[in-house]
Amino acid sequence: MKIYLVGGAVRDGLLDLAVTERDWVVVGSTPEEMLAAGYRRADSEFPVYLHPESGEEYALARTEVKTGVGYKGFRVDYGPHITLEQDLRRRDLTINAMALSEKGELIDICGGRDDLDNGLLRHITNAFSEDPVRLLRVARFAAKLGCWGFRVAHGTHALMKTMAASPELMSLNAERVWREMNGAFATPQPWRFFQVLHRCGALQRLLPELAEGMVTAAHDSADNDQSMEPLKRVSRQSETPAVRCGVALFAAANRIQQADQWMQRLRIDKAGRQLLKDLLHFHRLALTATQSESLLRFVTALNPQQQPARFRHFVEAAGGLWPQRMGELQPYLQAAAEILAAPLPEELVDAGLAGKALGDALFAWRVVRLQEVASRFETSN
Repeated sequence: MKIYLVGGAVRDGLLDLAVTERDWVVVGSTPEEMLAAGYRRADSEFPVYLHPESGEEYALARTEVKTGVGYKGFRVDYGPHITLEQDLRRRDLTINAMALSEKGELIDICGGRDDLDNGLLRHITNAFSEDPVRLLRVARFAAKLGCWGFRVAHGTHALMKTMAASPELMSLNAERVWREMNGAFATPQPWRFFQVLHRCGALQRLLPELAEGMVTAAHDSADNDQSMEPLKRVSRQSETPAVRCGVALFAAANRIQQADQWMQRLRIDKAGRQLLKDLLHFHRLALTATQSESLLRFVTALNPQQQPARFRHFVEAAGGLWPQRMGELQPYLQAAAEILAAPLPEELVDAGLAGKALGDALFAWRVVRLQEVASRFETSN
């Protein structure tokens, strides 16, 4: 039995990036030997096992042969007869097909180190086109590594265009598309995820509502697509995936009549859906600083005391979408949140009000406080 560190951990280590998880390949072993050594089976379809102490994934070396439609349409062969080289050649990109031996020796049979040095995302063989998930993965790697100058190799881009036009692309389920997209929101340049998919034609088929607002750019041309500017802007200010998601999807959601159903169809998570709803509501209200009652009602609905993250995410996302407007309104929104957090005023306590009467009186008191804040802002400006 020989064990090798493989994939992303090797790639990121060579790039001096933080290694967040490690994957291992085991050569010359069997499922029975893995279980006898204390490993636990982690996957019912693939020979992947969890280390008894670290919990890290150890997979038996394997090959995959295309037998059906979609990313699950493969016959898997594994066992002691499968070599490390065979396992590495089944992978998607050269930079993900490197391994480190237990002695620290780099095994690179696909030219991954050269492509790392040259900043290229390059496929290994034409078998790349057999798995439509790889389109999404290349786009995510472009988002992750683009700030270091990485770009999609011309040959790989050409193959991706063929894949994007294939009927098999539509075999991707919404959960997998969302998983890769949400992963891209956690990268340094999430907008590249959408640009790469748009340039090869996949975005137009998978997420046509998003593609509608984007311009078609040449494979390696300068980026003049203004539709990505809000996402670029908010990505400089916030690393929160939900915030970036809200900004990236807002324009598409705003064009759709049944936005809530669209968000559910995309399998957007709860935080992302809530933020999009808040942004749509705010946009349609067209609030100004002089509308104290409407501002207060809007902030009350955000519930900043009980849901501070929701309020914070809204402020960050709205700042990315409407920097000038939020530059004017943010002090009022923040003041409204502080007024909502203030204790019940003594005059209302002494009045002995209750129920709706108390609620109405408290709202009126808060509106007056917000108007006072607005007057001070106007005087100071």
